[in-house]
Amino acid sequence: MILYAEGVRYIMTTPYDENFNVVMQVIQDAVDFYQIPAIYVDDNNNNLANKTIINHFPKNLSLKEKERIIDEKLAIMKQEHPPIPVELEKGRTGYIYYSNSFLLAQLRYYPFLQLSVMLLIGYLAYLAFSSARKAEQNRVWVGLAKETAHQLGTPLSSLMAWVEYFRSDPNIDPSIAEEIEKDVIRLEMITTRFSNIGSVPIMKDEPVAEIVINFVTYLQKRVSSKVKFTIDNQLAIEQTALLNKNLFEWVIENICKNAVDAMGGIGEINVTLQAPPMTKEILIDISDTGKGMTKANINKIFDPGFSTKKTRMGLRPDPGKTYY
Repeated sequence: MILYAEGVRYIMTTPYDENFNVVMQVIQDAVDFYQIPAIYVDDNNNNLANKTIINHFPKNLSLKEKERIIDEKLAIMKQEHPPIPVELEKGRTGYIYYSNSFLLAQLRYYPFLQLSVMLLIGYLAYLAFSSARKAEQNRVWVGLAKETAHQLGTPLSSLMAWVEYFRSDPNIDPSIAEEIEKDVIRLEMITTRFSNIGSVPIMKDEPVAEIVINFVTYLQKRVSSKVKFTIDNQLAIEQTALLNKNLFEWVIENICKNAVDAMGGIGEINVTLQAPPMTKEILIDISDTGKGMTKANINKIFDPGFSTKKTRMGLRPDPGKTYY
């Protein structure tokens, strides 16, 4: 801008000759190249903006509007940089006011951009490290689950042998052996769940009503006698759904057991099976007579691991009086 001021001084104080146009063109090209907004103010307070400002005027502006824009930019320039004086003849002095070029204005934000990129890279590195650590932890848990399932196989085989022994003994009530067998079968199912952790579930068409009714009947004999179960089955006998039986029973088990805990072992659990008309959906509504849950907990019920119980981590939350 100092060179630009010197060029303006040369133009203003030098008579026209063959170098005049060359110098003027060089000065204008330099300023246009660097895109430096500049306004020259003479000793009579008349101002003249360079092409960098003029080329950004909106179209169809009146002369008065253009002067207003130049005055606004001049006021801003006076606050940004001290003016460069242009010494003219006879003691006259003009001044050049200017702003930073577009490139220089962008460079002021470059450190912030660089810092943002570094923070983004650091965040992505943290996510990658965290994901790798979680994947390793998951592999450990999957290995422990499969090993647990393997270790349970031997005592389960022994228990099945004891069930057959009880059945063969005429002095033992056969119903006892049947209930023990149900528990052993239940343990085998739990063992299968553990052994399948980390694997893709196998989905099959299963009779929904039969699965729910059999499990609720099984569970009713193994919870407090003060809890009453009722089942309202509105499904057709052949009504099926694509599901994994073991995992589906696990869901029903968690909901019902949490309902029993929420009621303190006293109350009613109502299970309703419905098939809405004109759809292929099956609705399973499980409600209880518990105290319900707070509004704060309602927003968290589907968060993995959320539980209101202090002693364990839940696969599903306590439903209280909640409908599924």
